[in-house]
Amino acid sequence: MARTLIVYWSGYGHTRRIAERLRDRLNERGDDAVISALDAEDIDPADFDRIVIGASIRNGKHKPPVHAFIQKHLELLNARPSAFFSVNLVARKPHKNSPETNPYMRAFVDKSAWRPALLGVFAGNLDYRRYSFSDRNIIRFIMWLTKGPTAADTCVEFTDWDAVDRFAGQIAELGSRPPEVRAR
Repeated sequence: MARTLIVYWSGYGHTRRIAERLRDRLNERGDDAVISALDAEDIDPADFDRIVIGASIRNGKHKPPVHAFIQKHLELLNARPSAFFSVNLVARKPHKNSPETNPYMRAFVDKSAWRPALLGVFAGNLDYRRYSFSDRNIIRFIMWLTKGPTAADTCVEFTDWDAVDRFAGQIAELGSRPPEVRAR
């Protein structure tokens, strides 16, 4: 039984929901998976066999605490089987929903010294009613530019939960076979 830590950074809670789904699927497979907010201080990543980090995009970026966590634990992350997933609304488009085609994932990989064995991209949740005034207007403008929904009462979940479940299966395989060499 592998111990898996899933840490997440979530702006409005949807990345946490994805982390919970991954935890549940891994536990159903017999693993010991736990989730934790990325900034929690009561969890030591060194206590786990695998480490997964999930982060949402806000204003076009993964937030600085995500990069700080990776920098703090870089040696451990590169030594253990690890995965990263990004949650963003751009991934609602079929041609931008993979690690190879998603601009936020590509920017993350280019910027990071961490080399996770597994990458995932999931479309998020669009709920204008929950956003701050500033976020609501920025996201509506971006949606207008990208031909997405802009009505102020829009609440749409774009997440492909079957893809999340498949990602959980891939996480479960991390460390059970020799790592593949991936070109960067």
